[in-house]
Amino acid sequence: MPRAPAHPSPLRPAPFRLASLRLSLATTLALALSSPVVPALAQNAAPTIAVDRPMAPPDWALAERRLMDLNAQGVAMFVARYVDGRGYLKGPEHWGITDGPDDSVEPIRNWPLAHALGGPESIIRSWQFVWEGHVNQYSRARVPEVESAKDGIYQREFMPSFDWEHIGEGLSGFYFYGLSQPDDPAYATRLRRFAGFYLGEDPAAPNYDPKLKIIRSLFNGSKGPNLGAPTPTDWDGPPVPGGNPARRTRFLKATNIKGDHPLNLGSTNLAMNAYMVTGDTKYRDWLLGYVDAWKDRIARNGGNIPSNIGLDGSIGGEWGGKWYGGVFGWNSPDEGIRNYVLRGPPEAFGNALLLTGDQGYTQVLRRQIDNLYAQKRQEGGKTLIPVYHGDKGWYGYYDVDGRSPGLGNRRDVEEDIYLWSLNPADLDRLSKNPWIGWLRGGDPSYPFRALQADIEGLRKAAEILRHDDSSMGYPPDDTRWANSNPVATTALINLTMGSPDPGGSGHGPLALHAQVRHFDPVAHRAGLPPDVAALVEKIRLESVVLTLVNTNALEPRTVTVQMGAYGEHQATSVQIGTAAPRKVDAAAFTVKLAPGAGETLTIGIRRYANQPTLTFPWDR
Repeated sequence: MPRAPAHPSPLRPAPFRLASLRLSLATTLALALSSPVVPALAQNAAPTIAVDRPMAPPDWALAERRLMDLNAQGVAMFVARYVDGRGYLKGPEHWGITDGPDDSVEPIRNWPLAHALGGPESIIRSWQFVWEGHVNQYSRARVPEVESAKDGIYQREFMPSFDWEHIGEGLSGFYFYGLSQPDDPAYATRLRRFAGFYLGEDPAAPNYDPKLKIIRSLFNGSKGPNLGAPTPTDWDGPPVPGGNPARRTRFLKATNIKGDHPLNLGSTNLAMNAYMVTGDTKYRDWLLGYVDAWKDRIARNGGNIPSNIGLDGSIGGEWGGKWYGGVFGWNSPDEGIRNYVLRGPPEAFGNALLLTGDQGYTQVLRRQIDNLYAQKRQEGGKTLIPVYHGDKGWYGYYDVDGRSPGLGNRRDVEEDIYLWSLNPADLDRLSKNPWIGWLRGGDPSYPFRALQADIEGLRKAAEILRHDDSSMGYPPDDTRWANSNPVATTALINLTMGSPDPGGSGHGPLALHAQVRHFDPVAHRAGLPPDVAALVEKIRLESVVLTLVNTNALEPRTVTVQMGAYGEHQATSVQIGTAAPRKVDAAAFTVKLAPGAGETLTIGIRRYANQPTLTFPWDR
């Protein structure tokens, strides 16, 4: 049951926060773990817990704080090297897969995450400066040789018509920005406009067929679906002097893009974020309607995700009834190696899980993985599974512990399946995942080592940036650009929130599927307060074990702990050490840490009890 909009907060002291024009989301809903929505329950006031036990800062805590500071320095280095005074990136504007607009901001997709984790305010200010600059830059750029881009690479601040492998990569940072600035009115305006391209609200962008519940082409966007036959120039822009000749031949056979594709499920991120910012249930309804249509098709196809849905709504309808047909499908005609069928479904089914708590959405992904393992072979002591399917059946067998050019994010999806469901049966496939192993009682030195590894990765990226002598910033086909972002967030996301990395290239961008998320109630901003470090030590179906420590020996600190990235979970109790559990019935609670104090909390949890929201805890 929706509630009336709350009045905006009269004072927002954070230095970069825009005026609060946000509407509150629908009242928190109680959801059964794997059942449809049940009637709403009122939120209780968040309790406050005092921690005064001295704790010498562990190595991992000091490493967390150091990495957050280094991330801010890395952002400053990147901006100084690659961004001009307008926020424009110092490089040529191109269209296409090799080095299009998504690639221009792909290296900085995790900057908003670095801020939302607790990094300095300079990070989110810099990201917005570069993001706004690149939107203007690519909106002004024209590519006369490409019909959809002749009036701008961006039109209405969005790709006019392209595939969601690349649209999604370019939007990664935009989605994550909402974690820190959900009340930016420009953010809500853009989300409404972008989502409207897919809800049938924009007559200039008839991407979606509401009767058949399909997106009508692999190429779609602000100018609608492309139902023609794209040329290599449509795929990758005009020839680039000195460029790789393969970019002109790769897509000679990739001319049939009509009908829906699993990649298009990435568009659900627009509706998901629009719902979490505005509370308008039309976005939730559209998302679940589209995802449920795909869920039904997959079930009718034996649990295998079809890589083409025809314009008539039939499985394989544009490929002679072949469920495995289609560009970027199970046997893609581009070069026969890019099977992107697991890019889009994790985003969509993960979003539906957050909205409903229904583990049936997780099961869709699990069944697809099960189908692959059902075809396994043993060779040379290794287990091989296929990643392609053609007229003669399954083919393209690869080591389950390796990476393959098709379904290259399979391991990430297997991690998602376990962490969304916490089903012990899913653990067998994660035996070599060091983070999951540590959560289950593995090497206690793992957190520090993981943070050290990220700091080393940051150092290497800074080294690439420092020695990049190119005059154009990111020349075509230059891998230096993709590896020159000196900002590292994976270990911080894993350790402080108990969340898999949401990705943004190859896997994702997914919503954050976190156990907890932290806020600074003093500064009224997202992220751990200064000096505070957090470590999610165990994840169980009924509880989460979290250690909080104030590394400042002289000043107290206060942190608000939210259950789930979007308040979707509910804390039922908090136990400090061996003391009796304290009853808690709230989506968030506050911890006051004395100088130099720390404690391990065991938090009882009721999962997927609330509707997800980007609204900060004190504004709900």
